Amino acid sequence: MLKLAIAQLNVTVGDFAGNAATIIAHMRKAAEQDADIVVFSELSLCGYYPGDLLEDADFLARLDATLEEVRLASKDLPGLVSVLGTVRRNTGPGKPLYNALMAIQNGEIVAEYYKQLLPTYGIFDERRHFEPGPERACLLNVSEKTLGFIICEDGWNDAGRDYQVNPFDALREARPDLVISINASPSDMGKRKQRHTLFSAASANNKLPLLYVNQVGGQDQLVFDGASFAVGPEQGVAFEAVRFVEDFQVIGFEDGRFLAVNGAALPVPEAEGIPAPEFTRRQIVLGLRDYARRCGFTKAVVGSSGGIDSALTLALAVEALGAENVFAITMPSAYSSEGSVSDSVKLCDNLGIKLYTHPIKSLVDQYGNGFAAAFDAPLQGLTLENLQARVRGTILMEYSNAFGALLLTTGNKSEISVGYCTLYGDTNGGLGLIGDLYKTEVYALSRHINDCAGREIIPDDVLTKPPSAELAPGQKDTDSLPPYDVLDEILKWHIEGAKLPEYEYFAAKQFVDKLIASEDGKRLVSRILGMVARNEYKRRQAPPIIRVRSRAFGSGRQMPIAAKYF
Repeated sequence: MLKLAIAQLNVTVGDFAGNAATIIAHMRKAAEQDADIVVFSELSLCGYYPGDLLEDADFLARLDATLEEVRLASKDLPGLVSVLGTVRRNTGPGKPLYNALMAIQNGEIVAEYYKQLLPTYGIFDERRHFEPGPERACLLNVSEKTLGFIICEDGWNDAGRDYQVNPFDALREARPDLVISINASPSDMGKRKQRHTLFSAASANNKLPLLYVNQVGGQDQLVFDGASFAVGPEQGVAFEAVRFVEDFQVIGFEDGRFLAVNGAALPVPEAEGIPAPEFTRRQIVLGLRDYARRCGFTKAVVGSSGGIDSALTLALAVEALGAENVFAITMPSAYSSEGSVSDSVKLCDNLGIKLYTHPIKSLVDQYGNGFAAAFDAPLQGLTLENLQARVRGTILMEYSNAFGALLLTTGNKSEISVGYCTLYGDTNGGLGLIGDLYKTEVYALSRHINDCAGREIIPDDVLTKPPSAELAPGQKDTDSLPPYDVLDEILKWHIEGAKLPEYEYFAAKQFVDKLIASEDGKRLVSRILGMVARNEYKRRQAPPIIRVRSRAFGSGRQMPIAAKYF
């Protein structure tokens, strides 16, 4: 029996010492459990994705030194093969580097493979730095089994739709007993099902068992969910590692099937996985926790308006960082309702966090007096509304600077899409937690958090009050926008389209088709699409957001600012 150790780790970009230490520790752990081979994720030595750090000579030199450290450590474990991801130099024409897989045993590199398919879509831009590897199979004999290797994207083109090359062609001809894929596959809604479907089909089509090892953890706006798995031509998905946490497990492989090391059957993974609200919750919590840790923050601050967006942001922050490390500031103005403060007080009591009160009326009045004196005109209308948001944003940044807390912005995807936010005001911050959640999803996740707690975390008054920016008398979001259940379907159809999970795409398309059957509906859709286009400049200047869906704002949706759309 071949014993396979799966090391699903949370590595950090550029943390060579930390990455090497955890990799070597898991190599030793694998040897202690009599594993024949231990598998780490794509670019595990340097972390995924280094971006233009790959153009820095010192970064590459430290990466080489780290690989040497791991190679020397393997001498103490002569019976173990360690498979990991790193970078290798290209001495021929083309880009200067390869995205590489290395198999190391007893101080020797016993196999070396270069990624053939380099994604440049969505959030990926690997062709910027890497040259495609040669079109060949890389094979290695371990414990009387022949192993083949691929890296992440190499396994996604068996249907031949996206690239002219299919790395499975060479593997199918070489006929290894098992294919090992190392991956850095970011998580989004529906991604687990997509991976299982695609790799199950590739396994069956090529009659090749596959072991898929993924990394876990948050990196900038991306979150990697782990969820490493094994799939066989007849078994289907036979094993799955835990999602959203580091995991280390040893499984067996014999006669083309995956099994427990004692020969028993492995537990069959659940087909449906985590329900959507719980998936979203775990994705955001892990994303914030790692973002704060990697950037050196232990505390966070949020402006508490008494509304649903700030309430959900605070609840998620508390789960990620602990109540003692999260702080809220309520900043009532002349137009704030009584509930904006009282609901903030109740929310913070429920969460067990400190709430500060910093009224802004006198500051806004001073700005108004100064504006009138300088420009001989009253401060009113949209200018006055935006000023209130910018005063609040300044206060929040003051707190962040003074006390070293990460400011979390509270905009949701619906508002960010149509520009229903104030640049340098409520868009201030270091990270947005809910910027990839539509408003209807904000409500759904808030209710889910209450249901999971078995008590009221987010007050019912917050969940039921009509959404309002409270920047003018009697203001409601519906003064400027259609109801969110209408707006969100239009936005899903327009921004994500066919990238949506199939059931969502069908529902959104059906909704919009019915809407545009009338002249009023056509005008509404056209107005919303125009708002999305006109507000690209705001999104370009907004803080990064944690990606939850396959197409989030940021690097995953690249649109020009100065362009005529509609």
